[in-house]
Amino acid sequence: MRRLRRVFGMMRGRMDTTLADALIGQLDATREGAWLAIAMSGGEIGRTKAHQAMREIEHRGDTCRARLVAELAGALVTPIDREDLFRLSRSIDDILDSLRDFVRESHLYRVRGRQRFAPMLDQVIVGVDALEKSVRDLATRSSAVGHDALEAKKAGGTIRRMYQYEIARILSSDVTAEALRERELVRRLEIVGTAIGEAADAIADGAMKR
Repeated sequence: MRRLRRVFGMMRGRMDTTLADALIGQLDATREGAWLAIAMSGGEIGRTKAHQAMREIEHRGDTCRARLVAELAGALVTPIDREDLFRLSRSIDDILDSLRDFVRESHLYRVRGRQRFAPMLDQVIVGVDALEKSVRDLATRSSAVGHDALEAKKAGGTIRRMYQYEIARILSSDVTAEALRERELVRRLEIVGTAIGEAADAIADGAMKR
């Protein structure tokens, strides 16, 4: 009986609790990864410790993604297009993977002046928060889903613009080994911004089709 209620709910376009919880679990891990990167950039936590902590965060995100994939594999119907749900989950995974790379490469490169990455990381938090609101909107069939997805898209766009300004700043001086390492790190955050935009697109596309 419970399974039938879930099926009927999804046929009406309501996000199943199990699916929503898995996506929100992914986003929670991603947000934690972003806060860890902020703490590392501000010197509140050492690079080595941050690198170790990120491994645990990534594992939690991967566990939530695996749960979503398993649930979708056995689902008769889905609240939005199945491919859009996969796209959304994959894009969230890409955000966390790129944050992991940012922390790992910060650990390896030992770039000075880490605080300059904070504004881009702040926008990552804005984007992830908007994505979570959008997922909750899908779960409740809220009409705000389009607005919240757009807010996430804007945050992703802001990160990409900030990347362009950072690259211009880096290239305005002598191209040293330090400058090249900086460029690699801001590139990681630009990839995060792109993935946030792709996640927002998956939500908007799925909501429009249902």
